[in-house]
Amino acid sequence: MRYKMLYKHIVIYVVIFVLSLVFVNTICYKLHYQKEYERHTADMYSLATNISTEYTFDYFSESHLRTIEVELDTISKLSDTRIIFINPDGMVLLDTRYEGSYNEFINGLYYIEDFNYGNLNGNYTDHSDFYGVFDTPAINVYAPITYTYQVKGYVVVSMSDDALAKKVNSTFYINYITLGFVLILSLAFVIVYFFQIYKPVKKLIRATEEYGKGNFKYKTNIKNADEIGRLSSSLEYMASQVGDMDMFQQKFLSNISHDFRSPLTSIKGYLEAIEDGTVPPEMIKKYVRIILFETDRLTKLTSNILTLNELDPKSVRLEITTFDLNSIIRHTIETFEGKCKDRHINFSIIYANSKELVKGDKSKIGQVIYNLIDNAIKFSPDHSTIAITVKERGEKAFISIKDHGCGIPKENLNKIFDRFYKSDSSRGRDKKGSGLGLSITKEVINAHDETIDVVSTVGGGTEFTFTLELAKSGKQ
Repeated sequence: MRYKMLYKHIVIYVVIFVLSLVFVNTICYKLHYQKEYERHTADMYSLATNISTEYTFDYFSESHLRTIEVELDTISKLSDTRIIFINPDGMVLLDTRYEGSYNEFINGLYYIEDFNYGNLNGNYTDHSDFYGVFDTPAINVYAPITYTYQVKGYVVVSMSDDALAKKVNSTFYINYITLGFVLILSLAFVIVYFFQIYKPVKKLIRATEEYGKGNFKYKTNIKNADEIGRLSSSLEYMASQVGDMDMFQQKFLSNISHDFRSPLTSIKGYLEAIEDGTVPPEMIKKYVRIILFETDRLTKLTSNILTLNELDPKSVRLEITTFDLNSIIRHTIETFEGKCKDRHINFSIIYANSKELVKGDKSKIGQVIYNLIDNAIKFSPDHSTIAITVKERGEKAFISIKDHGCGIPKENLNKIFDRFYKSDSSRGRDKKGSGLGLSITKEVINAHDETIDVVSTVGGGTEFTFTLELAKSGKQ
């Protein structure tokens, strides 16, 4: 179902609505009815006792009964009750709802043959049709009328079930009003849910569908400042990362194809020329050197790719040892002696100590230093100086390698550590680099939980600075 979640909440709302009505009309109504029953019974008993007390004097006289009948009739109408005076023998002497007249032959209004106050078994109320006098059941409250310590009769105050139901309903309506307000608030919640949750979630679902189709530039346009907004931002960021990764894969295949095809084409061309015999014997040695050079390029490129794979943060393993950083720097500079001599490039080296002991993977840190010096030489002009500085700050060693080359534009600084990224090759002498050196450097430093920064000025050179843990820091 396309709108399953919305329908589910609507059904839940309807179910709650129905259950609320059932609950209010059954349990709540019964509780309220019982409460009103007890309250009106108490009021009727109070009325009956007051009447029995107030009208005991000469109550049997006909003149007195007719005098109080008007007053009691008013009380009866106001309280929606029926007031009856009855003697112990069952003779009804006064009934505010009786439409007949006083019968002088029986000295009363009418006679109840089966009347017996003892049937109450000590109670003062019953629920009946009062020995068939009433058409419907009623609540009947009895209060004895005593005179000179003798029971002369009883005051019976009755309220029909219909009258009690009307009174209950007249006060119970507040429960329906309350329920109505609650349901309106619940409906408001459903509306808020629709706009604040359902619609944004629907947009998120649409976004995942678009991302599944490869449209990683799709925007959800959710501006909520809540968890859904954060989820939307995270989803868009994830999509952009996946999109970048997709572009990176395409660029990777393009770059790796180009970097492998170029030396392979050269090797194939020179080998075919040698095989065909078109190359003079005196030139064969030169061509073999070119082939070996291109082979070295392929070997280096393959080695760098394998190194990057080994530096996956999920699987990298470092062999941490304590070693002299200065000796690594000196040894690395010696490997570039021939290249630097041809171009008249010098080194200015400043050590913090004659021996700088640091903790790290000696082989991989050596590769970092090699890559940074190689990069500095590549972009340094002839007859220039490369400055290498080692300083100590707190528990860290700061290693800086600075050239005086063409520099890197500001907009490219955040890309130089990307795999296969190459700056404008016209600015460097080595136009055949793989674009993996700085990426390997970054991965190695990150694997050591250290930092590497770059500062560059176009026309003023570039400086790379990375940190290592000093062996004397005492850290494990």
